[in-house]
Order: sequence, then C-alpha cells, then structure tokens
Amino acid sequence: VDLCYIDPPFNSNRSYFQIYSGIQGKLDKAQAQAFTDTWKWDDAAIEGFEEITTNAGGRFTRKSIELIKGLELILGRHDLLAYLVHMTLRVTEIFRVLKPTGSFYLHCDPTASHYLKLVLDAVICGQGGDFVNEIIWSYKKWSVSGKSFSRNHDVVLFYVKDLGKAKFNVQFQPRALSTLKRFGNKTIVSGHDESGKRIPSITLETESLGVKMSDVWDISIIAPVSKERMGYPTQKPEALLERIIKASSNEGDVVLDAYCGCGTTVAVAERLNRKWIGIDITYHSISLMLKRLTDTFGDSVLDNVIVEGIPRDLESARALANRQDDRVRKEFEKWAALTYTNNRGVINEKKGADKGIDAVVYFAASANETGRMIIQVKSGGVNRGAIATLHGDLERERADMATLITLENPTGPMIEEAKKAGYYEHKIMGKKYDRIQIVTVQELIEQDRRIDLPLSFDVLKQAVKSKGNSQIDLGIFN
Repeated sequence: VDLCYIDPPFNSNRSYFQIYSGIQGKLDKAQAQAFTDTWKWDDAAIEGFEEITTNAGGRFTRKSIELIKGLELILGRHDLLAYLVHMTLRVTEIFRVLKPTGSFYLHCDPTASHYLKLVLDAVICGQGGDFVNEIIWSYKKWSVSGKSFSRNHDVVLFYVKDLGKAKFNVQFQPRALSTLKRFGNKTIVSGHDESGKRIPSITLETESLGVKMSDVWDISIIAPVSKERMGYPTQKPEALLERIIKASSNEGDVVLDAYCGCGTTVAVAERLNRKWIGIDITYHSISLMLKRLTDTFGDSVLDNVIVEGIPRDLESARALANRQDDRVRKEFEKWAALTYTNNRGVINEKKGADKGIDAVVYFAASANETGRMIIQVKSGGVNRGAIATLHGDLERERADMATLITLENPTGPMIEEAKKAGYYEHKIMGKKYDRIQIVTVQELIEQDRRIDLPLSFDVLKQAVKSKGNSQIDLGIFN
C-alpha cells in the first residue's frame, strides 16, 4: 500500500471499540463490555508476547524484541503491556505491506503516545524506515477539569519506509490575515546584484499558494449538529484525513486504514480518487461504513466494493454463530439483522434485558407516520414456542411487525403460529404483509432476501452527499 493511517484504541480508561448503535447516537453497551476486556493480560496477550520475544517467523527486529522484554520488566505483565504487544504485532505487519515509497501515520493521544513512539521506532526505524514528524492536531472543546490545562490536542506520528523515496506533496495553509492585509496574496521575491546591493522586491503576477504547512494543525472537531457526524464515539473530521491523504498519496494510490471504525478514511479516500482498504473487527462497523458510502456516493458505489470476513455460505454462517470469542460474540446476530435491513437496522443496546429483541428497523408507514419492526435472530433451538414468544414481544412493544431470522429451517407449526398474528396493511405499498415473518439465513445468503419496506432510517441519519467521483477499486476487509 502507498499510505496507511490508523486510529487505534488509545488505552484510555474507556474502551474505544464501542460501536455506534442507532439513531439516538448511544453506545452499544454489550459491544462496549465485550471490548472493555480487549486489553487484558490473557492467553492472547501471552501468545503475542511469546510470538515477539521468540521472533516467530523471523518477522521482528532485534529492537522490537528487546523493547518488549524491557517493557515487561518495567510494566509487568499487565493490561498496558498487552496493548503494546498488540500494537507491535500490528505495526510490524503494516510496515511489511508498505511500498518502498510508502508512509505511515498513527493517531494517538498523550495517554500512550510515548510508549507507541518507542514501538514505532523499534519496528520501523529498526528496519531502515524513518521518523518524519510528530503532528499536533489542535482543536477546541469544552473542559471541566479544574486541576489541569485543557486537553485540546491529539498526536499523529508520521513515519516513512524510506525517506529518500517516500512520496510527499507539500501542503500549504493560507497566509495570516495580517500578512494578507499588508501584502495581499501575491508572492514576494527579492535578491541582490553582483555587488551585493539589494534589489527591491518585485511582486509577481501569480497568486501565492500560502505558507508551507507546519506540524501543528488547527482543525475543528466535528460539531454535534454537523451533517458529517455519524454518532461514532471516536469519529475524526474528514478535513484531518484529507490533509494526510493529499500529503502522502496521489490519485490511484492505495490507502489502508486498519482500524477504520465508521469509515472516515475510506470516505475521504474515495472522494479523492484513491483506492482503499478498510479493516475492522465488527460487522456493525462494516455496516456503518457501507451505509456511509451509499449515503455519500449513491448505491452504485457498492458495485465494486469487496467485503471479506462475513458469511458467504451456511457453513461460514454457522461458524460465526458458534464462535466462542467473547469479543465478537454478538456478531452473528448483528450481521443477520443488518444484512436483512440493508444496514438500516438499529441494534438493541440492552442485550440481556432485551426480552428477545436483537434489532429494530423503522419504515415509512404513510406520508406522516413511521412504523416499527422488531427483529430477533436465532442460531438454534427454534420451535413453535419461539414464535409465540415473539408474538408476545410484538404486542408488548406495540410494534407493527416482527421478523425472526433463523439459522434453522422453520417447522410447519412455526409457520402456522406466525400466521395467527394476522396481517399488516401498508398504506404506501398498497399490500398486506404477515405481521410475523420468518426469514432463514439460507435465504439471506443464497436468495439475497431483504426487507422490502420503504425504510425511514435514512431520513433520521444521513451522511453528507458528495459531488466527487464514485469509483472504487478495492473494498472493505473485515
């Protein structure tokens, strides 16, 4: 790849792998809890530590090995070391896939930036790469702390694989207002003759590009009412990513974001005519990115998007449903609900007290009314009683319709029980729907069965429409 930008978890006191869960902008508490334990000294951390310190596959630099060993002595085998082991493994792979002309930007905050710079120096500089800049992203936000200066910046560490070969497009910032008032926006040149006598300044006819950009970037955070805001807790402004992508890549280059969250890097790379690869651990995040792309560039943008790491057949769907990894224990339910609703469903944030509801989807019931469908996903154990229970949930929640998505095929008694719920007559579509519908995972995968109601989620939450080019050559990888 030509450029990699990552905005990984900062190891702060909260989990930064908390996924946007719906139109209210609240966090998915079950998902948050799952990822709270991401940076624990557990079997995965021990495995990673041994992988580095034994130089498995000959992939790690001597400096990386010695650094992790030294950090073990200083920090002990605790959560922070688990985090730094994770980052060492990931940065090693990122450096491997960078082109000789490639650049790498790591976004972090002061919580762990000093440790992360040690990791980057050991991995990247230990293999002939170069440190270029510590960029300060300066922003203004309200702070309530009375015992410290306001914390109004993040750090972006900038490295390249080879300083002599790396691509870099000089960026300019506008001249200061005082300079513009005094000189205008013309470039001023001056010089001396052969005797050393100063030649008076000459104003050129061309407009100035501005002042070469410094390593302190004053870019506003996303306003709460901004159309750019997706509700994702760590979303970064597009202006920040635009500056990075323009500086270290050209049109047609490949941009990688290995922790892409709500897809800011992907969206900006697409707008700037770059190819791109995005990686994230949850389908909910992937779903949000896909919706962001279609909202911004139109449905046709997905024609060339490749999504990997999600079920393609019943076997892979069963494998996802039966995974024992707590960090992704709800991904099967989320994948099924979001796939069926074309990524418009709202995942239930109260799993455990949900009374059988995994997601809700809103639809336009009439010109002035919004209807609601509740969704339950089952990987096994479905029978007539499950439909009867769903019927009770439908009435209790006062929803208009309900859908059961099941990995197993429904039985005759289940279908009969569903029919007892009656019909819902849709005023806009002019047709009747079963109030309780049963959808199989096989239908989702093999027949592309999707909800056929006019969804109103788009009215409630929509990304900014783009006027840019919409061609995509690479896709999202989960």
